[in-house]
Amino acid sequence: MFHYDKTEDYNGTSFQGYLTITFKELVEELGEPHVFHGDKTTVEWAFKTSYGAVFTIYDYKNEVTPTGRYAWHVGGRDERALEAVKFLFPTGIVVDKGAY
Repeated sequence: MFHYDKTEDYNGTSFQGYLTITFKELVEELGEPHVFHGDKTTVEWAFKTSYGAVFTIYDYKNEVTPTGRYAWHVGGRDERALEAVKFLFPTGIVVDKGAY
């Protein structure tokens, strides 16, 4: 069974790809952001899955938080971050960083 919890253990994560979805859809699934006005972000979420994958979702270098459809950055330590995000948001568009 897939399970994820909020984590503060996201040091060492890096950009893995994009999730195109609205802010409202993110909040409906993940709850309110964990970080507001971080370094180069306006909002950020960080989770660890039951199988040990860490993933983050964040905007990048925006002055205000995007509310409409937006290509959110997905961070993680490996490809399992994108796998988790694809599972959570099957109707979102998830793109690996290698596609750009």
